Amino acid sequence: MGGKAWDDVRALHSKVKVSMSGLSGPAETWEDVLTGRYMGSFSLGAFSGAQGFDGKITWERDTSGQVRVSDSGDAREGSANEAYRRTMAWWYPERWPAEISLTGSKTEGDRSFHVLRIHPKSGRPFEMWIDAKTFLIDRVVEQTSRETRTGFMSDYRDLNGLKIPFSTRNTNGEEKYDQILVTESVEVNPAISDATFRMPEGGTNDFEIQGGKTSAELPFEFLNNHIFVTVRLDGKEPLRMAFDTGGMNVVVPGVAKRLGLEGQGALQGRGVGEKTEDVALTKVGEMRLGDVVLRDQTFFLFPLAGVSEVEGVQVDGIIGYEVFKRFVVRIDYVKKLLTFTLPEAFDGKGAGTAVAFTFDEQTPQVDGEIDGIPGKFTIDTGSRSSLDLTTPFVEAHGLKAKYAPKVEAMTGFGVGGGVRSAVTRAKLLKLGSVEVPSPVTSFTLNRKGSLADRYVAGNVGGGVLRRFTVTFDYSRQTIWFAPNESFAAPDNYDRAGLWINRAEDGFEVEDVVAHGPAAEAGVKVGDTIVAIDGRSPAELSLAEVRTRLRDSAPGTPVRLTVRSGGETREVAVVRRELV
Repeated sequence: MGGKAWDDVRALHSKVKVSMSGLSGPAETWEDVLTGRYMGSFSLGAFSGAQGFDGKITWERDTSGQVRVSDSGDAREGSANEAYRRTMAWWYPERWPAEISLTGSKTEGDRSFHVLRIHPKSGRPFEMWIDAKTFLIDRVVEQTSRETRTGFMSDYRDLNGLKIPFSTRNTNGEEKYDQILVTESVEVNPAISDATFRMPEGGTNDFEIQGGKTSAELPFEFLNNHIFVTVRLDGKEPLRMAFDTGGMNVVVPGVAKRLGLEGQGALQGRGVGEKTEDVALTKVGEMRLGDVVLRDQTFFLFPLAGVSEVEGVQVDGIIGYEVFKRFVVRIDYVKKLLTFTLPEAFDGKGAGTAVAFTFDEQTPQVDGEIDGIPGKFTIDTGSRSSLDLTTPFVEAHGLKAKYAPKVEAMTGFGVGGGVRSAVTRAKLLKLGSVEVPSPVTSFTLNRKGSLADRYVAGNVGGGVLRRFTVTFDYSRQTIWFAPNESFAAPDNYDRAGLWINRAEDGFEVEDVVAHGPAAEAGVKVGDTIVAIDGRSPAELSLAEVRTRLRDSAPGTPVRLTVRSGGETREVAVVRRELV
């Protein structure tokens, strides 16, 4: 690849054309080859941003201009690997130590490869495939937090004795989402300074509270442990949107079309479920929540298939991170009231117990424990659960054997589909110094999606958060927890053993707990409930029904009128504790 020609290379500056998911545009990278520091920026129409590593921290600038430190386990190890590769430390081990082993040879068609396993210091193992004929690096294969990513390098060109790949294809195995990078120019040993890699100043001036106020209030709906707010885009009709601590701006395509918003591209959209969907992007001139205004916002056009049926109300989209990043947000679950305060006007005195957090992508993540086992826990207002423990965490600590959960059921539904879990009850959850006794705890069974993240122990949702008045300050990376009047209330799990969704003619049974009350009464998946205690679904909200099935006293019956095929029957489901 050039041998000693690399000995005099200190830095590289590349200009690149990026194509992905129907979007294309320019990108630029600066690399300090001696230390592994780097900075890259891109602009793909409505989708733009930048990322950098200054030798200690990794930072990211999102498409709206907001900047954050990327400090999750995935980000830290990924940055170490990236720095290792940019220093080419397989030739210069003094730049970045690593354990290297030859795992053997592999063939692909008529091509053969030598495969190295490389584990950089502070990073994670990855494979490097070297073409056995040309001895050029052909690809890098790395397991990230949720998927395996492969970067294929080709079109090697000679630049002053250096062999440099001018084409790279990054893929997770789903070809339509591949990222293609075509290098247009490379400058060797450009003048660079420390400022090139330094995290930019955070913040934007694209938001305000009308009337010159420093604080504003907004009522919210609380349904199924989810927060819903009224939002107006570009001054048009009011929309019901979920308010999610880590949620990017999302509007469903049907609403976008009605508002005259046109999408660009087809990115891969992921969430809590295992499925992915195509996501386009659009620009919104103004987003308004009462007196709170954000301007020039990028929105993702995401179908949110099935979410309205799961929530029992029309859901037009999601907002969250962009709002939380600009304001201090106080959530009063008892009064069902949000308070937005400009960060410079906020004083945390009296707000409760402070817990520091880092960012796991856009979601706040705190150090905590579950029954004495330490881990990282994301704080997620977009989750209905109390506590979901990730599949890798459950397996790493043998929790199924320890707790022997007796219930397996559908426990959630969100972006990417449903979540199945084994359900039990832990003794104590700690978030920093905040203690939450006896939370209902789900051991997720998903192998893909956010709940399969091997760097995260669990996800804390509305079932826990509703016990507190919670204040989020993203600018200071602090959450305040103040117990409210619901703190001592028991954390109940559904006592009927049912998961139901809203259907056109009733409530459709999506899941039944084996040997639970509903199963013993003869209720089956696919049945439609057309009356509950003599009341029609038109008289009942889905959230109300779920609350009754969860919180009504054990031993009390509920009469369900159930339709299966063309037959209708009445059954009595006697509620009891399942967890």
